[in-house]
Amino acid sequence: MPHHLMNLRNVPDDEAEEIRALFEEHEVRYYETPPSRWGISMGGFWAHDDDEAARARGLLDEYQAQRLESQREQYQSRCERGETGLWYQFRKRPATFLAALVAIVVILGFSLLPFVRLG
Repeated sequence: MPHHLMNLRNVPDDEAEEIRALFEEHEVRYYETPPSRWGISMGGFWAHDDDEAARARGLLDEYQAQRLESQREQYQSRCERGETGLWYQFRKRPATFLAALVAIVVILGFSLLPFVRLG
């Protein structure tokens, strides 16, 4: 019976490529199903064999711990450089930021309009 090793929904392309390379490097026999376009099926990495699945899960656990640490370090360095938060997003793309803000206000206005008319 197949063993589901990892869900591929919302997984960045670079992470999926690194996992494929990890499996190829360690000669893990796996197969991959892509996630559906509309998010109905999750897709993922699978293994047929119990032993192969256990070995792959061990490799994945180690990889995930390393990736978590590296992503945390990258986020901390971006925070130290001031590349996070709303003000950074506004400075980076002011037109997009203002368009999104206007859209939020319009949607809130239409959503609250029936309640304002009641009073």
